[in-house]
Amino acid sequence: MAFAKACAADELWEGDMVEVDVNDHVVVLVWPTGGEIHAYQGICPHQDIPLAEGKFDGRVLMCRAHQWTFDGNTGAGINPGNCKLARYPVKVEGDDIYIDTEGVEALFSQ
Repeated sequence: MAFAKACAADELWEGDMVEVDVNDHVVVLVWPTGGEIHAYQGICPHQDIPLAEGKFDGRVLMCRAHQWTFDGNTGAGINPGNCKLARYPVKVEGDDIYIDTEGVEALFSQ
């Protein structure tokens, strides 16, 4: 695995999200309330809309364009339920958050 720094840990608060660009991948980092930090593809699988332009309520990530929703803990589609977000490995070391983009490709609906 080739982890690369995504951002400083103090740029992401519990219950919030932040968009980062790592190795030419647009990634959205989310920290679900009471959970752990996760990294997902930062572009909605429906259309080329940055997910960071949507909303995250500490549990559910919603795209601004057509209100597609995703579980912040798993990346699984809620509405519609037959989609999901590509997930990147994450680690927190010291004051920084790292992700590994190697071998991960964004998923898009047909």
